[in-house]
Amino acid sequence: MPDRHDGRRPDQGRKVRIEVSPAPYAEGSCLISTGDTRVLCTASVSEGVPPWRERSGTGWVTAEYAMLPRATHTRSRRERSGPKGRTQEIQRLIGRSLRSVVDMEAMGQHTITIDCDVMQADGGTRTASITGASVALELATKWMVSEGLIERSPIRELVAAVSVGIVGGFPCLDLDYREDSRAQVDMNLVGTESGALVEIQGTAEEAPFSRAQLDQMIDLGMAGIETLLAAQARALNGG
Repeated sequence: MPDRHDGRRPDQGRKVRIEVSPAPYAEGSCLISTGDTRVLCTASVSEGVPPWRERSGTGWVTAEYAMLPRATHTRSRRERSGPKGRTQEIQRLIGRSLRSVVDMEAMGQHTITIDCDVMQADGGTRTASITGASVALELATKWMVSEGLIERSPIRELVAAVSVGIVGGFPCLDLDYREDSRAQVDMNLVGTESGALVEIQGTAEEAPFSRAQLDQMIDLGMAGIETLLAAQARALNGG
């Protein structure tokens, strides 16, 4: 049994808080906190779709991700010349995760842009962004229905994400920065309400991991995603 520095069990995630509509000008927004990681997610609705999608008769969902300069212990430079490789990879992951649960035909010719801005980073920023973005997207589509822009919600189900890893030889759920920086294996899982997987990103940092360890991490991650989905539902239902 690993001795996690914050006293959590191996299968225990960090405390999750989701505040809905902190950005009132956005069609949908939430502030998600997982431990000391905090991400503001906003969803903006606009008419029209990218040129390459105009003849499809369907909508589009895209995402952007950024880390504020003092989200970490030292100031980082703003990416003024465009997103760097890591940033591009994360925002593509967020976009793919959201599109996996959206009926694009039901959106009509509308684009929803999700902005995920990391206010404070302590590990798991991409997974927190996906979990929060799903809430912001749900709120934005509800607004579209209420405004008569679309007839029904295009959201088939919610999606959430969590990190898992092997720390000190033991599989652990929801790594913070201190754990992530010394993990032997680092993995991110994205899953849906129906129990399906959208994406698995896993890397061995020191030595290969076994199939049995992979199965353990997936089981941990899916249980963690269920907890996050419950937190999303509570937030959306005013709980």
